[in-house]
Amino acid sequence: MPSFEVHTAHHTYASVVERGILERAADFLPSRSGKLFVVTTQDVWDRHQRRLDPRICARASVLFFAGGEPNKRLSSLETLADQMLALGADRTAVVIGFGGGITTDLSGFLAAIYMRGIPVLQIPTTLLAQVDAAVGGKTGVNLAGGKNLIGNFHQPLAVLIDPAVLETLPEREYRAGLFEVIKCAIIRDPELFRLLAEQSTEILAQQPRLVDELIAAAVRIKAEVVSADERESDLRRILNFGHTVGHAIEAETKYAGFLHGEAVAWGMLAAIRLAELTGELASDAGGSMRSLIGLYGPIPSAAALDPGNLVARLASDKKTLQGAVHFVLPVAVGRVKIVSGIDRTKIHQAIEESLQSNA
Repeated sequence: MPSFEVHTAHHTYASVVERGILERAADFLPSRSGKLFVVTTQDVWDRHQRRLDPRICARASVLFFAGGEPNKRLSSLETLADQMLALGADRTAVVIGFGGGITTDLSGFLAAIYMRGIPVLQIPTTLLAQVDAAVGGKTGVNLAGGKNLIGNFHQPLAVLIDPAVLETLPEREYRAGLFEVIKCAIIRDPELFRLLAEQSTEILAQQPRLVDELIAAAVRIKAEVVSADERESDLRRILNFGHTVGHAIEAETKYAGFLHGEAVAWGMLAAIRLAELTGELASDAGGSMRSLIGLYGPIPSAAALDPGNLVARLASDKKTLQGAVHFVLPVAVGRVKIVSGIDRTKIHQAIEESLQSNA
């Protein structure tokens, strides 16, 4: 199975896609690592502990947190740090993030700030975390007013992706992760777009070869983009396609009702419509993108949300600079551009029309 290197100014590491890779996870730890701390949730530990390298299980302290976006807060981070300190963690300690995207974001941030920085090994167990959250070094926690508004960049020792763990993933979470794969296809890979469009039945049935291929394609794209732009100063911003409105939806609903991938799906639909309204995208191309997103639904309805409230929340988005909202808009399958200064009425119209659709 493939391994994709992420190259940054200070660190190079592998994102490995391999069935059974968890069984040799200890191979990716520093030779002189100190205490190990596995950050996870009880359900993930119960479900996947048996897959994890016994060399890690024999040495590690397991730190549980409640999980869920409402618990992805500084208070959870402080509790985990206090537990590590009480257990004797020093600068030789290693954090192992073992779970979904919330877990990898939180554990990465914990490692970044504990004693001003210790290593983290990321082991994502959901599709969304495998193709997006765990790769690239973004870490953070939420504020009540917005998602991931406190955080930093902290690249891991490695990202170990075992597609076999997805066999126990609920169907809804699997579909939510597929929306992040669709994002990758729209922004950078027409061949991946074609694969998703032509083999949706097999992909939804989790045919192993296709699952592995999709994960590898998405990880490759993420690794390429992060290697070119680690800290989101330019190219990496394209990975935010669908996230501007998606994050607003999550904050507006207090992180309840929508999984992250579902909110991103609505955000992509809004960005597609906005691209059409601004003349950046032809209607036939926009139609094919909407059709692809629809193939991997259903998405919980967003019709009850107030578009005006979502527009107001865009001011708190990390991509809003000096009051100007920056949108990632598709111009063709495989190509996007970053546009700011869009008329507020068009933004409102794009959101309203998209949320009233039957995606």
